Amino acid sequence: MLCQFSFENFKSYRDETTFDFQAESLPEFADTLLTVPKGSDLLPVGVLYGPNGGGKSNLLEAFACLVSLVVKPIVGLEKTRNPIILQQQAAREPFLLDKESRNEQTAFQVFFRIKGKEYQYYLSLKDEIVYEALYWKNIGGRKTGTVFERDGQKIELGQSISKASINREVNPKMPYLSFLAINYSIPVIVEVQEWFESCIIQNYANPITEAQILLTQGSMEKSIVRALNDMGVDLTGYRFDEEMHTLYTQRTIGGEMFELPFSDESDGTKKLISALPVLLLALREGRLIVIDELDAKLHPKLLRYIIMLFKNPAVNQHGAQLLFTSHDMSTMKNTVFRRDEIWFAAEGAQHQSQIYSLCDIRQEDHTRIKNTAAYDKQYLEGRYGADPYISNIIGDSWT
Repeated sequence: MLCQFSFENFKSYRDETTFDFQAESLPEFADTLLTVPKGSDLLPVGVLYGPNGGGKSNLLEAFACLVSLVVKPIVGLEKTRNPIILQQQAAREPFLLDKESRNEQTAFQVFFRIKGKEYQYYLSLKDEIVYEALYWKNIGGRKTGTVFERDGQKIELGQSISKASINREVNPKMPYLSFLAINYSIPVIVEVQEWFESCIIQNYANPITEAQILLTQGSMEKSIVRALNDMGVDLTGYRFDEEMHTLYTQRTIGGEMFELPFSDESDGTKKLISALPVLLLALREGRLIVIDELDAKLHPKLLRYIIMLFKNPAVNQHGAQLLFTSHDMSTMKNTVFRRDEIWFAAEGAQHQSQIYSLCDIRQEDHTRIKNTAAYDKQYLEGRYGADPYISNIIGDSWT
């Protein structure tokens, strides 16, 4: 489970920015939290709102960049332990709107939990790796152990993996974590590498190619069809033609089965059929799934249905998490989200992006926004910043 992700100097983000899945002490939706003995509760869902150009997608791309850096060297090798890797790869690009940042390093830091351990992984780079480190501790414990630390090409190993046989010479552009995963079977490295491989950053550029492996797995078909039926899409099945490389949807009318090419379905149905396999996979295996504009081409009721899958402990039994961006106001409700699950991205005075949660906002009396507030209405009134009003974005001169 993801606890916290921080980064700096990436695309529209100049300064250090942190997205937090650690739950605040709030009364609402307490039963939906992901609980771990001795550890702080984590959120199952996080949503990022804000105007176009505010930096929503760039935050997701920053996480995709980190995952890509770690996973890319190992993809296609026999050492790949996760048979299905659905990655939206993203390249490093620094903040370009000041002279200093464009020549500075980009840094990433991520905290995540695997079973009874919490890991901290740090990676900073320019054209080559500048610094890299991996630490661990028991959840609820105070003592932190070092797995390895790398400063340029100087690498120091922690006690857990310190052996004379382990090579400390690595390509300056390759993460040492990836190098160890490729060349050695070290339990702590295997565990961490598998976590990165399990992260799903969804790419809708070619959705059927990405989803077809899951769609053709018999164990998934029943769950996918049932979820589609729950959302009002009256399919009885589907079929993937390997020879024609075409997906067909199936409907039964008057006792007779009819097929339609996937291309003839509505955009909303296409989105659902391409999204559901990986969403259900995340729920089944306890994965993190990251999706840009999940609401695009989806009816608000369908979007709410997907959100509630992750917030339902009976369905989300393995600690799956969903992080997505959205423009849909109809789900920005206190009946859908906790205040710490709602985040905003906005552009600052120097054109740098910044994020903050609804829980961070203080009213005139310095109190938090109440959990009974109409979040969508107050947001549209401009009371949360990240102002969605076009007139406020372009100024009075427009009129």
